[in-house]
Amino acid sequence: MKMLKIIQEITDLSNSRQVSTDPAPSTSGTPAHYPRPPPAELLQLEPDEGQKLREQQLRQHAFFQFRIHLKRGQNLVAMDKNGLLSGTSDPYVKFKVGGRLLHKSRIVYRDLNPVWDECFTVPIEDPFQPVQLKVFDYDWGLQDDFMGSCQIDLTALELGRSQDLVLCLRDQNKPHQDMGEIVLNVTLWPKSQEDKEQYLLKNTRLSDVNKRLKAQIWSSVVTIVLVEAKNLPAMDLDTRSSDPYCKFRLGNEKYKSKVVWKTLHPSWLEQFDLHLYDDQEQILEVTVWDKDKQTKDDFIGKCSIDLSRLEREITHSIWQDLEDGNGQIFLLLTISGTTQSETITDLTSYRENPRDIANMEKRYTWYRLNETSSGVGWLCVKVYGAKGLAAADLGGKSDPFCVLELGNARLQTHTEYKTLTPNWMKIFTFTVKDICSYLEITVYDEDHDHKVEFLGKLTIPILSIRNGEKRWYALKDKKMRARAKGNYPQILLEMMVIWNPLKAAIRAVNPKEPKYMHQEAKFKRQLFIRNVMRLKAIIMWFIEVGKILQDCFEWESRLLSFTGLLAWLAFCYYYEMWMLPFLLLIFFSRNWLIYRLTGGNPLLIPVDDEDLLAEEDDEDEADKEEKKSLKERLQAIQEVTQTVQNAIGYVASLGEAVKNLMNFTVPYLSYLAIIMCFGAMLVLYIIPLRYLLMAWGVNKFTRKILRPHSIPNNEVLDLLSRVPDDEILLDCRELKPHPTSEHRRDARKKHKAS
Repeated sequence: MKMLKIIQEITDLSNSRQVSTDPAPSTSGTPAHYPRPPPAELLQLEPDEGQKLREQQLRQHAFFQFRIHLKRGQNLVAMDKNGLLSGTSDPYVKFKVGGRLLHKSRIVYRDLNPVWDECFTVPIEDPFQPVQLKVFDYDWGLQDDFMGSCQIDLTALELGRSQDLVLCLRDQNKPHQDMGEIVLNVTLWPKSQEDKEQYLLKNTRLSDVNKRLKAQIWSSVVTIVLVEAKNLPAMDLDTRSSDPYCKFRLGNEKYKSKVVWKTLHPSWLEQFDLHLYDDQEQILEVTVWDKDKQTKDDFIGKCSIDLSRLEREITHSIWQDLEDGNGQIFLLLTISGTTQSETITDLTSYRENPRDIANMEKRYTWYRLNETSSGVGWLCVKVYGAKGLAAADLGGKSDPFCVLELGNARLQTHTEYKTLTPNWMKIFTFTVKDICSYLEITVYDEDHDHKVEFLGKLTIPILSIRNGEKRWYALKDKKMRARAKGNYPQILLEMMVIWNPLKAAIRAVNPKEPKYMHQEAKFKRQLFIRNVMRLKAIIMWFIEVGKILQDCFEWESRLLSFTGLLAWLAFCYYYEMWMLPFLLLIFFSRNWLIYRLTGGNPLLIPVDDEDLLAEEDDEDEADKEEKKSLKERLQAIQEVTQTVQNAIGYVASLGEAVKNLMNFTVPYLSYLAIIMCFGAMLVLYIIPLRYLLMAWGVNKFTRKILRPHSIPNNEVLDLLSRVPDDEILLDCRELKPHPTSEHRRDARKKHKAS
């Protein structure tokens, strides 16, 4: 009887918890490290029986909503222990369940007692999996440092009632160190199967309606690349420098850049998007501030940009002076992403005009070199749509949009909501500044707060484009080595490029335009090993040539050695400088014959291996990076290893570029090199070497006097910089849009065998 009475009291307690639906978080009372203890009678039960009763109570509900109010952190550990930021951290928190990321908080810079004050609600299907909290210290350019972790046991929470929790952070590698605490308020709401279905349906419809309403209101996407600033005033008198950062405001949308410490010429290289609405003033306000540690931030200067005066669908390079002569700021600005209501670039209403194509071909005729435009050609890209994309949202759909980049020019489509088969139906045109450049097409999923999720990417060399060919292109993953996630994701494109070959040849032997958003690769063990292997392949080629010469010296083959001796004597006796490019022409002739006989171009050979899959999940990669936080041990050697890694990569790229130039990988550049060799041969044949050396010396000594603003360059290296190395060839090679029947059968056999 006593046991039945205890079970009845537990049932009444469970029912009282389910009835409680107070949504307001508790703002009074003392935060508790643990939930309210059970009744005294419950403690008399066996532990296994109490656990079973609690599990039965949780299994009565098919679905839960978990609301988290992340309040603050207390006495967190200082991870920045060297330099100017000693004794501080830049903490942020990740919430995960079973390795799946639920939420990532914002970064609070330089604070050991950060206040986040963030609220969010996530769906929970399995309440027996704890919610893990991991705190990290953000490091620019380095791996983020682990600052401790804790977890929320959902089975210990009172259903339907908000609770204040104080969780102590722990680190397995430092079991005796106090890592600080996280203060938060949580509420676990029980839901039925019908509530689950209604929740998913409601969220899908509400998100769809809100986003479509938003798509009808905002007219364009303003993409801003904050590059750098110059000649800023010194706001810190002690150090005669500043700690500048920028604030952007367009209507109700705002953006704040990172802080660049101790400089008057900061370089940010940040890219972000703001939405442009028809019913708002089209003025972009930019303010520059100096970050102060203790007092209020100092105002440096401001400027305004009237977006109504800027042409759409074109990337503008803008140097803007700050007011009162407080320096200049440089940014790249593109207004694109027009909505479906516009028909200016809509393929559904587009009718091709042959006159426009004829005028464009006439404009870029080979003998027209005095055109006012800075480009060497014109590129038109028709983006029809995509299919087979991965589902990025909870309801099994995505909100995809497409971004096209050519050099520093960046355009994007509108967003198609709640679909895996978007139909963008847009036309984009670019001014081609370098015919050896690459068109990068990336598909993203749009999330709230300007966050995006990667869905697939494609890189297309401009020289490999076939005009008027409408076809499907397979999308790759972030590493550009395997297929992106999804059901064989691919994008339907049609492209046309018109260019001036003579103008492009002149541009190819001049310095290459730098890409502002290019980030230097951090040190990674796999990248280091890959660059070493690439360099080893080139060194082995020289070793093989050396072995052949050594065999000639050793007279292992008398015929070969005697022929080599005669050739060496004849070469030394009859050699003239013009013969050096002639020897290069012999190698070009040999490889040209192979190229013509095989009729292949490595840039156009599709990959037949359909078993390539995405290597790892993005979240798994992030977890691995988090576990590798060994900055204390690697900080002393990281810069050296990074320099060695990048130097090896540069040497390997240069050697592979020479090989690919000789192999007619890019026929246009190979033909251009042949013409340059002929020209060098004729010049060396007609003009004695001593006069050429004198002219070269006079040019080098007088360049600064006669042309003070000219940029010194090496035409050979500039030409080689246009030739793709083997890594770029792997990025550009195509995957088959659809698997063949044989590959499908092989995949089924492998699956059955496994």
